[in-house]
Amino acid sequence: MTKSSSRARITDVARVAGVSLATVSRVMNGNPTVDATLAARVRAVAADLGYTADPVARSLVLGRTQTVAVVIPDLANPTFQGILRGLSRAAADDDYHVLIADSAEQVDVEVGLVGTTRRRTDGVVLCAPRMSAADLAALLPSVTPAVVINRLPQEAAPTVSADYGTAMTQIIEHIHGLGHRRVAYLSGVAGSASGSARRAALEAARARHGDLDIVELAAGVGFDSGAAVADDVLATGATAVLAFNDLVAMGLLSTLAERGIRVPDDISVTGFDDIPFARYTTPPLTTAAVPAAELGQRAWAAMRALLHDHEPASAVLTPELVVRESTGPAPSH
Repeated sequence: MTKSSSRARITDVARVAGVSLATVSRVMNGNPTVDATLAARVRAVAADLGYTADPVARSLVLGRTQTVAVVIPDLANPTFQGILRGLSRAAADDDYHVLIADSAEQVDVEVGLVGTTRRRTDGVVLCAPRMSAADLAALLPSVTPAVVINRLPQEAAPTVSADYGTAMTQIIEHIHGLGHRRVAYLSGVAGSASGSARRAALEAARARHGDLDIVELAAGVGFDSGAAVADDVLATGATAVLAFNDLVAMGLLSTLAERGIRVPDDISVTGFDDIPFARYTTPPLTTAAVPAAELGQRAWAAMRALLHDHEPASAVLTPELVVRESTGPAPSH
């Protein structure tokens, strides 16, 4: 036999192999009920004719789309990009595709996005959803199989998260050890679970260190947020700043440089996440390295287990403190 010069069809395979269309379909979709010898013959004919199963038809036969949805709050955030990279590459290794939906930090549209994308896919991964704990718990049973990233453990879905509280504690102890006693904290968006973990670490630090004064300033999660609050930071008299994430810290560093404020001689600045740009700021940024790609890989492992009716594993990963030149001893004046 010779390979066809035009695209072979399933009917061609059935005719040459002398079997029914249903048999060819079962063989090409890996159905184990087909006799091994017969299956080998069908595959050999398919290979000789250059036939490959149509992915849409295959999805109809299997009742699956071979696609999972990932709903994230901000696609522009490098940390979420890292999570997506780890997840999508792991999914691709299992012949799955990823459909991405960005809620743009809008809690009111998040629930609708989750429901819509789940109806078009085999499962949904909620990456740091901004909805309330009550809304999340109510939603998950209706969109199973689902996996949740960076939220507290859920009854209806496995969770994969970073231990933001422990990482924030490490940053605070580093700053306190350098002699800083008045510190400004630039908070992120309201309703963020990782923000709640950070705030709990701050409260514990206040209780642990009676000489530590932490002033919270409302900021945001982007570069512009950090740049906009520089004057407010300076007005507090703080000698160190804990930014919600690296982007906020980078924005602050930029404006401080414009004001002629030296980092870390006049004020120390820390970030959070260790995005790829953090080591290249001026000065290089002290931060906590969140294992974003591994979070994505673990999330896919949990989803894969659910799709194959196996027991999924939840996971908690601890970010690592990375000390660079943006932090130094508290100024003596």
